[in-house]
Amino acid sequence: MEMKERHRRGSVSGGAGGAGFLEGEEAPLLPGGLRNRRRRDSQPRYEPTDWDDSLPYGGKVYLARRKLPDSWLCVALQVAVVAASLGTLYYAWFHSDHMHFHLVKAYAHLGHREAQATVGHKLLHGKGVEQNHTAAMEWFSKAAEQGHPQASYNLAVGHLQGHTTQLKPGEAHKLIRHAASHGVPEAEEVIKRVCSKGHCDK
Repeated sequence: MEMKERHRRGSVSGGAGGAGFLEGEEAPLLPGGLRNRRRRDSQPRYEPTDWDDSLPYGGKVYLARRKLPDSWLCVALQVAVVAASLGTLYYAWFHSDHMHFHLVKAYAHLGHREAQATVGHKLLHGKGVEQNHTAAMEWFSKAAEQGHPQASYNLAVGHLQGHTTQLKPGEAHKLIRHAASHGVPEAEEVIKRVCSKGHCDK
């Protein structure tokens, strides 16, 4: 009877082993099929006294790591980009005509007739580039081949004024008429004052 009483007390109170479960209650399973036995004297989990749920991360301060300095190659690249940008701005501000000429000329080489006529006009008047009448007539000729009215007029008038062109006799008159039919007012004046006297057929 005494041994049964001890066994009953041990199953209720946990005895010296500290089982701490009521009779018939099963302990939770652990990996591997073992059962965890709760301790009666288990302490509550530690909670910091300065924790504040209203603040991000509970008010804890995380110090940022010190950023490593950039490599010399990265610094050199940044300096080069800044210098190139400043140089481009300086060139565009003080040499805008020259810059515009080269930009338009790039489009002219691609076959755009407006750009070709603009390049011819700049070469004819020396805007942003050294004046060159022969080169201007060549660009006017390229634009006139695509039907550009102003370029056709400039090429015809340049031919009549004695500049070097590849026009044959009578082609200047046709170009002037083409320009006049497309609304170039100067071409209409040339037809009345010059072509009417037969000076456009040479």
